[in-house]
Order: sequence, then C-alpha cells, then structure tokens
Amino acid sequence: MGIIIQARNISKTYPKKKERVRALQEVSFQVKKGELVGLLGPNGAGKTTMVKIIAGLVAPDQGEVEIAGYNTWKERGRTLRKLSAVLEGNRNIYWPLTVKENLNFFASLKGQPPRKVQQRIDYLISKLNLEKKVNVTARSLSRGMQQKLALAVALVVDVPVLILDEPTLGLDVESALEIREMLQDVVYQENKTVLLTTHDMRLVRAICPRVIIINQGQIVTDDRVENLLRLFEAKSYRLKLTGHLTSKQEEMISLVENAIIHNDRHNGVYIDLHLESMDSLYIILDILRENNSPIESIERQEIDLEQVFLEIVGRRRKNGQPDSFASTG
Repeated sequence: MGIIIQARNISKTYPKKKERVRALQEVSFQVKKGELVGLLGPNGAGKTTMVKIIAGLVAPDQGEVEIAGYNTWKERGRTLRKLSAVLEGNRNIYWPLTVKENLNFFASLKGQPPRKVQQRIDYLISKLNLEKKVNVTARSLSRGMQQKLALAVALVVDVPVLILDEPTLGLDVESALEIREMLQDVVYQENKTVLLTTHDMRLVRAICPRVIIINQGQIVTDDRVENLLRLFEAKSYRLKLTGHLTSKQEEMISLVENAIIHNDRHNGVYIDLHLESMDSLYIILDILRENNSPIESIERQEIDLEQVFLEIVGRRRKNGQPDSFASTG
C-alpha cells in the first residue's frame, strides 16, 4: 500500500495575549492507503489543529502535508477532490435543508449530479438508518442523527481519504455502533483511508489497528494498538493477600511508584502494581515479608486502552492528579 497522507515537520502556534502558544511542534507521520488510524491525545494536545491542517483549513507555520501527493495548502483544489472531512460540531451540513436535500446539495457541490449518485445516497440513508428522516431538516434532527448525516455527506462522493474529528461524540450507544460499522465498511470494503480523532476508547479498540498519540503538540507514540496493549499488559500485576496490612506496611507501599492498595472487606487486600522495573515488585515483597503477610496469588492484569493512554502521556499532572481523558473536545 502506498502513502496517501504525508505530514512533515508540522509546527503551529497561536497568539494568546502577549505571547504565542504552541499547538504543534515538528509533527511528522504517514498514513498508508486503506489504513484506519486513531489520532489521540488529551484535551488541548493539538489533535484538532492537526486535523484542520490536513484538511487545508489552517496553514502551518512550518512543514507541509500532502494528500495523494498534493500539498493541502498550496494545491487546495486538487486536495479537496481527494478528501472529505467531518469536524466536531457538524459543520459540513446545511441546517435549512432536509437529509435528502443535504446529500443532493453536497454531491452537486463536488460536481456530481444527483442522478449519478442516487444509488450511493440511497445506500447511505439505509446504512445509517436515516430512512424515516429523509424529509426532516437538519436543524430538527437529534445530535446523533446530525452526526450520521454529517458522515453521510462526507461519504456521498467517492474520495479516497476521510478525516473525522470526534465522530461519535455525544452519541447514544446505537448511533455510535452504526457509525463504527460504517467506518469499517468504508475502509475494508471500499478501501478508503480514515484518520480520526476521538476520546472514545471503545471505538479505538474496536476499529483502529494503529494509533498516533499526541501530547503537548508532539507525537509521543505511533504504534499498533495490539503492540501497546501487549507491552503494558506484561508489566501489570495484582497481588492478593489473605490477611490485612499493618498501617506501617500501607504507608511504605504507598510510597512505591505505581502501587495501589485496595482493601476489600469481603475478599481481603489487593495490591495493583504497574512495573517500571522489577525493583518495585521486590520492594513490595520485602515489605510483606517483614510481617509474614501471606500472599494468596500474583496474577498478570489485563489492561485497557485508557490505562495505556494515561501511561504514555504521563498519568499525573503537576498537581499529582490523573490527566483527564474526558468525552469533550
């Protein structure tokens, strides 16, 4: 598969009062034709700025992006014929028009007469369960229906690249599943390339073989999801004790990095430990040995993608609190 999205050394700053705030710093990555890639990061990490630069809506201060060999800023006309984008807030639908009118209108804007894409329009309406809403104006639709219409508008004309910013934000479970299935179809059946930003870890785990994680304007990880899960799973353990810890033991274990004590009134004490090195495990075993605390079991823990994300971007802020992976932009 050839490279269809190429980002080289992208940097971008924005003015804020008397200084400039860095949104992106020398970001580079490639996406191959037919890939489905998740672009992740905490709020304010630079994801949406990167998406807008790829879509040709924002000019970078430095670097360049190419879509199918065309520069998104210098050759916007050619680039726009290669991609569709859905930005957060449903900006690619026209509120006074009905569902059917939106699809016809945007197909015409891209040079496709309605009769030529009628079969495609019918397919999208059916696939996204919009049949009962075809004559309803976009402004009267629920948030979920608007989001599905925005995706249908992006897909109404056959282009090789789809850029999505938070495609399932605020959707109910059923609508999110429909969009998930639609994205899998356009990648694996239609061989399109999809780059999406999201906070929805279930969506990423279900459909994104690869993720790029941005933190503070820089790429901190670019890898396959299965590799990340395997790497962190090998380091996560749970120790189950049959007795209870002394106050001194609890105090000493609390000082061990990435060790969390769970006191279960019915099932005893658990210690969850994510190992940066084996030294942490040996320290805890020494603490338990001092009072002959019986260990019932030591088990490798399953780890979810949100834990991996928090580990990669730095689990604690300066105030010692976990970074939020909230469901807002």
